[in-house]
Amino acid sequence: MSRPPFPIEIDASRTPEGGPLGMSAERFLRDYWQQRPLLVRNAFPGFVSPIEPDDLAGLACEDGVLARIVEHDRAADRYGLRTGPFPEDAFPGMPDHDWTLLVQDVDKWDADIAALLDAFSFLPRWRIDDIMVSFAATGGSVGAHIDQYDVFLLQAQGQRRWQIDARANPPTAFRDDAELKLLRQFDPSHDWVLDPGDMLYLPPGMPHHGVAVNPCLTFSVGTRAPSSAELITDWLDTVVADADDSIRYRDAGMAPPKDPWEIDALAMGRVIEALNALRMNDADRLGDWFGRFITLYRAGAEAMPGGESRPRIEVEWDLRAGGALHRHPWTRMAWRRARRGARLYASGQEFGLPVADARALAASARVDDALYSRLSDTGRDAVIALLEAGHYHLLPPDDGEWDGAEDGDGVEIDGR
Repeated sequence: MSRPPFPIEIDASRTPEGGPLGMSAERFLRDYWQQRPLLVRNAFPGFVSPIEPDDLAGLACEDGVLARIVEHDRAADRYGLRTGPFPEDAFPGMPDHDWTLLVQDVDKWDADIAALLDAFSFLPRWRIDDIMVSFAATGGSVGAHIDQYDVFLLQAQGQRRWQIDARANPPTAFRDDAELKLLRQFDPSHDWVLDPGDMLYLPPGMPHHGVAVNPCLTFSVGTRAPSSAELITDWLDTVVADADDSIRYRDAGMAPPKDPWEIDALAMGRVIEALNALRMNDADRLGDWFGRFITLYRAGAEAMPGGESRPRIEVEWDLRAGGALHRHPWTRMAWRRARRGARLYASGQEFGLPVADARALAASARVDDALYSRLSDTGRDAVIALLEAGHYHLLPPDDGEWDGAEDGDGVEIDGR
């Protein structure tokens, strides 16, 4: 019995489930995730962007912000790439067509952008990488390309035309005349114009091409999908660092070789035995390695201690008086059950905690006195250690909300 066809376009406002997927999370993960694309009309009905193009331009001028400008010369079909940070006078002189500004990790700099991630709670949080925000002048594009990770493309302002090639085995060879990895050949099978609130999901490896119909903002919610090479490199580094030098190639009881110069099958079997002796057969060791690895931020940004640390008694007094600890926006957290209790991972660090503590701290970007009081002594020790390492920022009572890293001042982005 053949399976029913899967719709590639739905209108969330007309489905019983509604929401950003227009269907249940179970159905999406079973039938679409990493398998097929999905355009969700009205995924976020009435969506109003929490950021303006001028604010994005201001952020692109700040040190430490990953920003790029891609310009397209239509006559020669050439794409040019510039990387930030950019001088503030870079944007007022830009033309009114055929260029795109892309800024990574805007969720780390803007709390309102970060709040959008709550709508993607159907995915493990440690799988979500960042929200990239792009502004494109009319005709702006980064060219036809593929991504090696899942991405959700939410239209925030204006309109963008998206074309994809959803056919089996599309051509994926790259052009050799561009700094960007652009497709040499692109033959779209689907063509849509997205309005604010519409969202396009693309699985890894799907060719796509977006062009601004008019000046527009697009939010790209990207996922973290480390390659096998990344995993094995980091894993081997850990294995080698912890290796026991006494574990060596051994051949006790060996028979005389038929040919002294031959590396025979028995010798290769002993090599495999020596390598297998280094494997992380302990589930906790393997889990701890992966927890540290996946919570390290891919771009190398990290929280740092800020100035002189305050005595613990003062921190706890501020919490009781109504203060709160706010997690640094660059700090990634995750947890897992261990043989005994649980392990909390924070930007490559690990802490052995009770399950309730690890779950609560990983899920809470804000630690107030109510949460702190529910923690075990070990959990409180972990919070103080994370505060001293810069992973929390203490806001005393009546000091307002912490909005993440400092936002850049707005810069005029409108072209001539």
